[in-house]
Amino acid sequence: MTIGDAIASLARADRLLVALDFDGTLSPLVDDPMSARMAPAARDAVDAIASSPDTTVALVSGRSLSDLRVIAEHGDDSVLLLAGSHGAEHWTPADGTRHPAAGEPTAAERAERDRLRAEAEALVAGVPGAWIEPKTFGFAVPSRTVAADERAELHARVDALMAAQAPHWRRRTGHHIVEYAFRAEGKDTALAWLRAHTGATAVLFAGDDVTDEDALGSLGPGDVGVRVGPGQTSASVRVAGIPELAQMLVRLAHERTRTRE
Repeated sequence: MTIGDAIASLARADRLLVALDFDGTLSPLVDDPMSARMAPAARDAVDAIASSPDTTVALVSGRSLSDLRVIAEHGDDSVLLLAGSHGAEHWTPADGTRHPAAGEPTAAERAERDRLRAEAEALVAGVPGAWIEPKTFGFAVPSRTVAADERAELHARVDALMAAQAPHWRRRTGHHIVEYAFRAEGKDTALAWLRAHTGATAVLFAGDDVTDEDALGSLGPGDVGVRVGPGQTSASVRVAGIPELAQMLVRLAHERTRTRE
């Protein structure tokens, strides 16, 4: 499918959901995760598509919801929906922050999470540039700031800990990061919830990483998946990077507005 074909199809949808990963899709990848912000062109594109008729925009991220709101500069007056923690946390303009039926982590889950996180921190303490990123339902081991020849050993240490003590936790890999969570939701779960919540008749989902393939692989006829950058994918469209995705979204906003006037 060409970008033009995708835009033409999505422009005609009765109710369109545009769901977008954040890191690497709207924001450049950075060493300090909390310093990530949308590229200016991406911000303009998100604003444009969110303003087009009968269209809802959502950010879908592995970030904890509270962190996602910070890096997305997302206020209580925003029209953007959010799905954080790979879909285990939600935010809507009407409801504010909420979790799905399973609810907040229990006291036992929090205790296990905090104990394992502390043990992981002890394991990586001697590795220059290594640290543990807290998550609502677990933790992550970023390695972007670790020397390339030390990354495999770093992740092997934490893998061994989790295999021994929490083999039931879900393990995910991404761009120089491994994440562990006691909740199993993936971005396909997030997309299913967003589709039902918005009543979307067509979905565009864009992402750049392995974890985005859960969502891309769940798309159906009439939907469009966009892979941002290289890598094996089930997406029907590929763009080179953030600027090209932004251009696609702006074109879609213009065409959707034109066809529905």
